[in-house]
Amino acid sequence: MVSQEQRRRQLAREKFLRQQQRRTSARRKARMRNSVIASVLGVVVIGSLALYTTGVLKNDDDKANANAEVTPSASASSKAPDPCEKAAKGSVEKLSWKKEPAMTVDKSADYTMKLATTCGDIDVALKTSAAPHTVNSFNFLAGKGYFDHTKCHRLTTNGIYVLQCGDPTGTGSGGPGYTIPDENLKDKSLKNNVYPAGTVAMANTGQAHTGGSQFFLVYQDSQLPPSYTPFGTIDEAGLKVLKKIADAGENTGAGDGAPNATVVINKATVTKS
Repeated sequence: MVSQEQRRRQLAREKFLRQQQRRTSARRKARMRNSVIASVLGVVVIGSLALYTTGVLKNDDDKANANAEVTPSASASSKAPDPCEKAAKGSVEKLSWKKEPAMTVDKSADYTMKLATTCGDIDVALKTSAAPHTVNSFNFLAGKGYFDHTKCHRLTTNGIYVLQCGDPTGTGSGGPGYTIPDENLKDKSLKNNVYPAGTVAMANTGQAHTGGSQFFLVYQDSQLPPSYTPFGTIDEAGLKVLKKIADAGENTGAGDGAPNATVVINKATVTKS
């Protein structure tokens, strides 16, 4: 027999995967539409909306930005107080590259990523040897200031429990212009299709090898198919920051939307230990 809780989780996962498929289809249609416009008007370059986009988990992060496709609930409870500080002065850089950066990280070395957010610092121990392409990409993007001043655009509080970040557009459709391969999908931490609390993993479009810059931080064990590259682990202090953000809820009242907390990455840095 399948328990009610197992059935609820199954339905949540199925809904999540349907959302991914819809977003992927919508992006394909948008690219086709923009191609037609370009041929008719003779436009050499169309805006970044026609470029590669990366979803969570929906992208998924998802979605896990982000971006929520859940209709806001009219009976949603009032927002909890914003537990976060004002963002540092500055603006998001509009950066894009045509191909994955060359490998520069030392695969045998330890690297740490620090996300200095408006809600507190989140330190992540990176899995360089297991996910070298992913860590190398984050080292490159952080060094270019790609994540600085970006909002974490999606929070899920039902079925899966993640905060999704890494999209400069804040819509769940942004990316760096290139994709990286899936890695480390057989990580020993992923048992019974559960991404444990403290995991940092890549969002994608629902297709293989479509990760870009969006990632999600798991604040509570979440059952997901092992399709999202796990590339880091959050420390205890960082988990407390995530739980503070989660406790403030999301803006739809349905468990999947923009976080009520103003979560902005003031600065992202990757450091070799």
